[in-house]
Amino acid sequence: MIRRYRENDASMLMKLIESEGDEWSSYYQGDGKDKYLVSLKDSITYIMIIDNEIIGYIRAIDDHGFDVYICDLLVHKEKRGNHYGKRLIQVIQSHFIGRDIYVMSDVDGYYIKEGLEKIGSIFKI
Repeated sequence: MIRRYRENDASMLMKLIESEGDEWSSYYQGDGKDKYLVSLKDSITYIMIIDNEIIGYIRAIDDHGFDVYICDLLVHKEKRGNHYGKRLIQVIQSHFIGRDIYVMSDVDGYYIKEGLEKIGSIFKI
């Protein structure tokens, strides 16, 4: 089942994020956790639940009617390879029909494997 994120999903979702280790630590350590919980609530966030456990999620932002940006996509390590990430992306696509959707990622290999076209890059100022 895929549905919109609710604030009472926070502890279970943070458990999933923490299972990814240090690469995601800015989302769950220190004041980053509080900031990220606000971001989850204020973004377009969907979770995937199997057997009463959150096994994946996607978080996107809408640029006020222009483009949509997928900021986070995560599927539990043991559940990967089942097209769950693709299903989460499809939820965002169905929510924004006719709009350009971009992915901000440092895991390009996954998106290339899924057949997405890489356009440009992102730079930190």
